[in-house]
Amino acid sequence: MEAFLVPTGIVALAEIGDKTQLLSLVLAAKFRRPLPIILGILVATLLNHAGAGAIGAWVTTVLGEEALRWILGLSFLAMAVWIMIPDKLDDDDVKVDATHYGIFGATVVAFFLAEMGDKTQIATVALAAQYASLFWVVAGTTLGMMLANVPAVLLGDKMGSNLPLKLVHGIAAAIFATLGIATLLAL
Repeated sequence: MEAFLVPTGIVALAEIGDKTQLLSLVLAAKFRRPLPIILGILVATLLNHAGAGAIGAWVTTVLGEEALRWILGLSFLAMAVWIMIPDKLDDDDVKVDATHYGIFGATVVAFFLAEMGDKTQIATVALAAQYASLFWVVAGTTLGMMLANVPAVLLGDKMGSNLPLKLVHGIAAAIFATLGIATLLAL
């Protein structure tokens, strides 16, 4: 269960205020059709995190245990620092056109591209390398994304103004730092 619960919690916290959550708000405001947006986010996240998780699982087959422990430990510590840097949504991230793909397709494409190289994608690689169960890690990171982004789609701008983002990011950073230290100390 740890391979499911830890990724769920980490990604849900890390996603608060992230650019993909901001993209969720933009898509909701632009299209005003929550169901195809939510389904698009789900599909994009599953595709993105399955690929990231597969890379993480593959890394465990090519690296020795000691090298993997150091890489993972330092990666988790780097994520703890990176999570404290606020994200902003670039103009390229919000260029979505539903005329060719429909709202669902536009959401899948925009969300998938925005998630490339994002904190939660990198975290998925590291978590899949940390835990032996690719399925549960991807399920957990996907649920974490949905827990953060579905309310953004449903509640729009009202949600963001009431959350203490620094506190939420601090908690996520502390979890990443704890994972990093525990990994480095082989606990």
